[in-house]
Amino acid sequence: MIIVNFAHPLSKEQLHQVETLARQPVEKVIEVHNQINSQEPLEGQILEMVDKAGLSPEEWQNAPILVNPPSLNYSAVMVIADLHGRMGYFPACLRLRPVEGAIPPIFEVAEILNLHAIREKARLRRVTMISQKGAE
Repeated sequence: MIIVNFAHPLSKEQLHQVETLARQPVEKVIEVHNQINSQEPLEGQILEMVDKAGLSPEEWQNAPILVNPPSLNYSAVMVIADLHGRMGYFPACLRLRPVEGAIPPIFEVAEILNLHAIREKARLRRVTMISQKGAE
């Protein structure tokens, strides 16, 4: 599995947690610098940022990729939108959380978010709601 990391570098412990949750080895971590200039339009900066991952269109579409999105919310949503276009589906993403009581702050991998599965469930709920409205 390839991790494309748009956030802080992942520790060996976090990578081990990812492997445990994903039940597969991390073969490569691609670190992508994610600093943006808030005074400039975001779209071009995000396109450039994602391009820096250096993956080919075939890799984006076929490789087992896990994404650690940027922490900045509007950067994260634009990265996910861009990746959906490149990959043809929503990528799975890491969710990190602070370890309670850790000084200095330490973050652990909380879960892997399967955004594509979440989208599919939402579509089913939409269809169900439409069917129920039509039955009324």
